[in-house]
Amino acid sequence: MTEAEELPHAPQEARTVFGEFFPEAVRYAELLADAGVKRGLIGPREVPRLWERHLLNCAVLSEVVPEGVTVCDVGSGAGLPGIPLALVRPDLKITLLEPLLRRTNFLQEVVELLGLDHVTVVRGRAEEVLGKLPPVHVVTARAVAPLDRLAGWGVPLLRPYGEMLALKGDTAEEEIQGARAALSKLGVVGASVLQVGEGIVEPLSTVVRVEVGESPGGVRFAAKRAKAARPSRRRR
Repeated sequence: MTEAEELPHAPQEARTVFGEFFPEAVRYAELLADAGVKRGLIGPREVPRLWERHLLNCAVLSEVVPEGVTVCDVGSGAGLPGIPLALVRPDLKITLLEPLLRRTNFLQEVVELLGLDHVTVVRGRAEEVLGKLPPVHVVTARAVAPLDRLAGWGVPLLRPYGEMLALKGDTAEEEIQGARAALSKLGVVGASVLQVGEGIVEPLSTVVRVEVGESPGGVRFAAKRAKAARPSRRRR
């Protein structure tokens, strides 16, 4: 690596957030800075800010994830936010959902190397696994798509009264306003902006929370879920 691409030492905040799993967080950061760059999963310019911009920014999402729930990280990519969340929350059962093979290969290697027994890697798109994966309590996402499209992929994967937690930027409020109609059709009953990571990251991480009612995805997706879950008839 060039000097501009060197992974900096982990800040003290990382020791606080990751606790006993701090060594695993360091190993993950090293993997991102090396194999992650070589395989095109992250840009080399991201390496100097891996801790603050990526690992810690994602790890603080744990502040708003309930205890002991199932989570699906949609479009997991290099494992953000799913892997940092898994490191700080061993009580969660997390599925990393990613359509690209080179990314799922990397994710599987990371999961095995770090010993994350509560994490499963699934290759596929959200619309492809609908009805094949058990509905989850929480869907997470980061830098995947605008909120209206992201909700169309993530919300149908939820259990009734579940929630989608999407890490967003400064335009989070505007995204919610622009997606109101689409969210309503998806059975969403509430959408709000949260700030997390006080004392850990600066600026704070922005999270859009999308809450659903008894029919995640609305009527159309309820029918698709039922059809996908129906066992296929065997040929006689």
